[in-house]
Amino acid sequence: MEHRELFIDKIHDAHKQCPDCPSPKRVQEFFEGVLGILFPEYAVKILQDKQEIADRLQFYEVQLQGILGRNKQLIDADGEEVAHAFFVKLSDVYDAIQEDVEAMFEGDPAANSKTEVIRSYPGFYAIAAYRIAHLLQEQGVALIPRMITEFAHSKTGIDIHPGAEIGRYFCIDHGTGVVVGETTRIGDHVKLYQGVTLGALSVNKEDADIQRHPTIENHVVIYAGATILGGKTVIGAESVIGGNVWLTKSIPAKSKIYYQTKMYDASAETTDMYVFKNDA
Repeated sequence: MEHRELFIDKIHDAHKQCPDCPSPKRVQEFFEGVLGILFPEYAVKILQDKQEIADRLQFYEVQLQGILGRNKQLIDADGEEVAHAFFVKLSDVYDAIQEDVEAMFEGDPAANSKTEVIRSYPGFYAIAAYRIAHLLQEQGVALIPRMITEFAHSKTGIDIHPGAEIGRYFCIDHGTGVVVGETTRIGDHVKLYQGVTLGALSVNKEDADIQRHPTIENHVVIYAGATILGGKTVIGAESVIGGNVWLTKSIPAKSKIYYQTKMYDASAETTDMYVFKNDA
């Protein structure tokens, strides 16, 4: 058989075996359509009256029903009921995102307005995508939540798994390179700078159902480039984690951990070190 025919056979088999699922473009259109209703800064056109808002919400509810109806493998429940439940709870997501906007505005001296945060901050876009995706995941929808957050990841460089549990007033400053793993638990009023990783230590595939990522309690600030790993790692409330810290064990509340580097000196047996200060 000719090389080209073998190539076409491989592609044909791949298409036959691919499960039905919405295209990334379809999911992107759904997410950005919903975001445009919630935030006029993202709308293609401003909605003029309450009836138009109601009509647009109904339009996207039908869109979601259609996606779920044509892709039965995405849910174990009735698609119309799931879509309706999602839009009933969307008001809670809207309130949560407004709190996030407040946190980002208050947490960044460079922010001149909340409109600036919404229109231009990658942290806003990534967190909004997470909140919407997380609600879909709570409704038992598979795959689509991950597609939404990965779309936001591709635009912002911020990777938040929809399965993470994140509290109120969440602030990501700058954002590029932030990673928040699937089983991460984040409390209220937590602030992350760019390059922060909340990740897992190396685990086996069969351990997927256990908590693999850290817990960050309320009012914690984590500066740029810090890496915190492990499901048993708990960062106590009101702690401050300095830039470039590598942390795989728990610390008590009100801890301050900084990474201190030393200039290389071949005549001295020195190494990089942590400075640990507990204000509790």
